[in-house]
Amino acid sequence: MLRRMAWRLPEHPFVYWSDRNRSITYAEGELISDAVAGALADLGVQKGDRVGIFAHNGLDYVMAMFGAWKLGAISDHINVLQAENLAWFVQDSTPSVLIYTGDLHEVVERNRSQMPSVHHYICLDGEHPGSLDWNALVAAELKPPAVRVDGEDAAHLSYTSGSSGKPKGAILAHGYTARATHCIAERLQLSKEDVSFGPTSLASSYHLVGNLLPGIHRGVYIGVRTRWNVETAWNEMEQRGVTFMVANPLLLNDLLLHCRKVGRKPAALRFVVSGGAPVPPELKKAYQEELGAPLVESYGQSELGGFVALGYPRPEQGSKFAAIGPELPDREVRIADEQDNEVPIGTPGEILIRGGVMIGYHNLPEKTAEALRNGWLHTGDMGVMDEDGYIRLVGRWSERILMHGKVIFPRPLEEALLRHPAVRYACVIAKKDPQAGQVPKAIVELYPDASATPEELMEHCNAVLGEENTIRVIEIIPQMPMTPTGKIGRADLQVREDQLA
Repeated sequence: MLRRMAWRLPEHPFVYWSDRNRSITYAEGELISDAVAGALADLGVQKGDRVGIFAHNGLDYVMAMFGAWKLGAISDHINVLQAENLAWFVQDSTPSVLIYTGDLHEVVERNRSQMPSVHHYICLDGEHPGSLDWNALVAAELKPPAVRVDGEDAAHLSYTSGSSGKPKGAILAHGYTARATHCIAERLQLSKEDVSFGPTSLASSYHLVGNLLPGIHRGVYIGVRTRWNVETAWNEMEQRGVTFMVANPLLLNDLLLHCRKVGRKPAALRFVVSGGAPVPPELKKAYQEELGAPLVESYGQSELGGFVALGYPRPEQGSKFAAIGPELPDREVRIADEQDNEVPIGTPGEILIRGGVMIGYHNLPEKTAEALRNGWLHTGDMGVMDEDGYIRLVGRWSERILMHGKVIFPRPLEEALLRHPAVRYACVIAKKDPQAGQVPKAIVELYPDASATPEELMEHCNAVLGEENTIRVIEIIPQMPMTPTGKIGRADLQVREDQLA
């Protein structure tokens, strides 16, 4: 897709790396990624090999990924927030090359003896002992070999968040990823007049399918940023004329508060996309009504080369406002019972997907067979679909709470808590109970300088949910455990609760 856009719009701006004020055109991106492919081939990288990228967001990250793809190699994305677990990820994915940013050199050196698969280390920020200099490799402009890369070939390995267990490496194919992100670009109505801003990690499949790849399909001027600072971000969005931002609810809330502080949104902003965590209804309402920039919800998984469901960049009303959006046309979605039978419209069930899903989990055949059954990907997510195909999530099957034999899902309870202005994060888990078996317990983190008591939060939930409020205990903690992809560490909270019991 990069080669096609370099031919169509060679002088059009491609990527802007705001942390270093660097920008390249689509034609330059094609040439640089060719040089990266040539350098990797010279180091012995071949089709099917894995190229590890352990780096912060940046222009070089994008070029490393496309350089690997041009050889038919698999880009292996390791989140920098997993630095303490670097050796485990490398042992799991076995890349032959590891590309990293200079501030992570000590981490790499400390783990080098535990990463025998890595034959070459490449530092993006100059020469370091035992590592090759990225800039020198690119400057050599070695011509890459001609490699046939088909749609069925593996493109990238993205790890699941680990929010409910050990991360798994999902392998995605080129063809499915290209088709999925083309559909996303169409749903968002992107064009070469658009300018994007993406502060979330490129190691997350969410950034790839929400910002980078859909943008390339339509010639968008794509923005990536390494470190988040809301004032700097607002100024950049204003100066660059950013038309849409792809982020998570926490960053979008930061931006909303700053917009209120300065009295307006960035002038050109027409919508924002949110993913990775539930969106508080009040946040969605504020973007739509206060800023006039609709918040588009997305729902996807690392096991997909795109999204399952995605909203439209337009205001929504009624039940559509509370939903994520309809399924995308590149895949088939059904809501099913425990026997995989489709349930009636409006009935909760597991979300199953056919078409456009992962090849499988890396080196986990049993987990792959468990997830891919009867031709369908079993997401483990529970949802409801309306007559127009709009999907609303209610939780994960593994997170269900059995209270007096009744199944309760955490998400509606968490969404109610998030409507309280003092609540920053909310996670509902199962608490053992001698009479009911299990009862819902809410763990809450408040915003800095905000105050609320468990009793006040319970009154709030009673007012929002009425008789459907099944929360029995609320605990306020100073800091919520988070996964490297920015999701709440639900598994850690459940283990903590079970140990207390």
